[in-house]
Amino acid sequence: MTNFQIVHLGTDEVSLVVDARGSGLPVVVHWGASLGEPDQNALENLVRATARPVAHNALDEPVPFSLLAQPGLGHPGRPGLSGHRGGQAWSPLFCLSDVTRHGRSVLFEAVDKQAALTLFTEIELTDSGVLRQRHRLRNDAAEEYTVDALEVSLPVPARAGELLDFTGRHCRERAPQRHPFAFGSWVRENRRGRTGHDASLQLVAGTPGFGFAHGEVWAAHVAWSGNHVTYAERLVEGPSVLGGGELLLPGEVVLPAGEEYASPWFYAAYSPRGLDGISAGFHHWLRSRPEHPRSSRPVVLNTWEAVYFDHELDRLRELADVAARVGVERFVLDDGWFRHRRDDQAGLGDWYVDEQVWPEGLHPLVDHVRGQGMEFGLWVEPEMINPDSDLYRAHPDWVLAPGTGELPPPSRYQQVLDLAIPDAYTHILERLDALLTEYAIGYLKWDHNRDLVAAGHAGRPGVRAQTLALYRLLDELRSRHPGVEIESCSSGGGRIDLEVLRRTDRVWTSDCNDALERQSIQRWTGQLLPPELMGTHVGPPRAHTTGRTHDLSFRVATALFGHFGIEWDIASATEQEQAGLAAAIELHKDLRALLHSGHVVRVDHPDPSAYLHGVVAQDRAEALFCYAQLATSTSAVAPPLRLPGLEPDRDYRVEVVDPVGSARLAQRAAQEWWAAGEIVLTGRALAEVGLQPPVLEPEQALLLRITSNEAG
Repeated sequence: MTNFQIVHLGTDEVSLVVDARGSGLPVVVHWGASLGEPDQNALENLVRATARPVAHNALDEPVPFSLLAQPGLGHPGRPGLSGHRGGQAWSPLFCLSDVTRHGRSVLFEAVDKQAALTLFTEIELTDSGVLRQRHRLRNDAAEEYTVDALEVSLPVPARAGELLDFTGRHCRERAPQRHPFAFGSWVRENRRGRTGHDASLQLVAGTPGFGFAHGEVWAAHVAWSGNHVTYAERLVEGPSVLGGGELLLPGEVVLPAGEEYASPWFYAAYSPRGLDGISAGFHHWLRSRPEHPRSSRPVVLNTWEAVYFDHELDRLRELADVAARVGVERFVLDDGWFRHRRDDQAGLGDWYVDEQVWPEGLHPLVDHVRGQGMEFGLWVEPEMINPDSDLYRAHPDWVLAPGTGELPPPSRYQQVLDLAIPDAYTHILERLDALLTEYAIGYLKWDHNRDLVAAGHAGRPGVRAQTLALYRLLDELRSRHPGVEIESCSSGGGRIDLEVLRRTDRVWTSDCNDALERQSIQRWTGQLLPPELMGTHVGPPRAHTTGRTHDLSFRVATALFGHFGIEWDIASATEQEQAGLAAAIELHKDLRALLHSGHVVRVDHPDPSAYLHGVVAQDRAEALFCYAQLATSTSAVAPPLRLPGLEPDRDYRVEVVDPVGSARLAQRAAQEWWAAGEIVLTGRALAEVGLQPPVLEPEQALLLRITSNEAG
């Protein structure tokens, strides 16, 4: 239908109000707390009540905050559209031409006849309260139009005085950082050609001091796997905004007549209940998608830290035997199976099973793994190429390069294969298709181990074309092999975003399997992703990346809260370790329906040396919490553990769970209930008073299983 009115999109907790009555672009009046179900009269009064005055020495008319920030109307901040047609049409002014609404989705169409441009803005408010928005720009002239930027932005109120975003590096992803939301712009630009280890998974604005369970917060995420920008901007004229989009390199988007450019989806959420409210919205939305994994997430064993490049059939069979015995359901053969791949300096691009290592192909191992009742998975890195490879020697021109005759600086002895070259794309598609056709492969660990530097295609920047080619490749493979699941791995957590997750079934959260580091990495990755989408593995006793040593109990307690797996040569583990791991896997299988569907709770615990977090069932009938002591506390006795999220007036049995049997508690005898291993309290008592924990040593964890005490 066509409806030039004030548009209200709302759920029980969130409202978006857009005034579409004027001749220009619609104006965003409100995004935040629910306004109920206002009629047009109430909405008109709201618009009048919030009309902005004219400031001193300003334009004679207040500058509206429209769906696209337009400098031509006097917007002094970051423009929504930057572009030109041969130096002309650089400051378009759009007029609304159509509004089409279906439920909580609305499409606004606007034109600038003089600039010969049409702008389409799509907005959808999901059932979970997550808002997603994007622009599409069409060139209506015969001459080409160059797009330099097309970004989405949304207003946040002045009371959102603090910002939270994330940085990081390889093996230390998603490190949070906070600072005041002051006047000016806080801009996070990513030019790595992939989402990036240092990418801001979410940019959050909130009332000062907001936490996991308190404060009003507004959050944004740019769903794009290539170069992108996210920003927060506070102008003296107001309002403050969160925005972002694709970061386009010079000349990447030049529109011929009639062609369109679509910005990435910009996802945003509001919560009156802190960061956990934002997470709950994103988790609910992700779980509601038709492509979200529906089957139980199989327990994984990945062979990398077990054998590295040493692929020997008998050793891998033995590893598979032990894996099956302890309860593994998916066995993944990592790097080293293809031609010339004896180390990381050769072979990428030669996606043929190495006949010297595997004279009968992978069939003996695949058959053995499947014979043990496990699914077989395989590691690939299709976007990369080693100069020491048959493919590079045959096609040195199939590399993303600046066009100067020189290759980009090497990283990990590899370059990037230009998938925007049709023959290169077809070659990789056919090789992967052939592998998936010949072998009973149920899972691909899809890696991407370097940034895109000086990444040119046909003499022009090629990051956008490469990103789109990757999406086409994943889509085509999933179409041909719909039963195959794919993991997004990018030297660990370097490609985690909601667009790649439209095509993949989980992410590898980090290459770091150190359980202490993983506590923080997983905690903050969960700000966007639910546990079932995060690969969380039990590593070896001595961490491969840090050299730290942790007991099995701490490693298991850390890995339980995700898509559980193993990254360890368990064939060399002791019988006691294997038995403990089997018990942990049994516990995970018992709990994974809860862990992979429940509400994630991260507690604002008063002791900064410890984390307290858990998952509560949607019906509040059960929960699992983890109390992890990360470092030595300045307090001799820890504060009580307050466990929120349960039904206040229901009785619950709290049980200490130690599947491995190796957790060392420094104090038990003085606390009778710890010695007994269980106690019954109401949900209200658990949330308001809590439980006094024993004294833990650093890098220990307790698991508390909570079940409704129906008999009570």
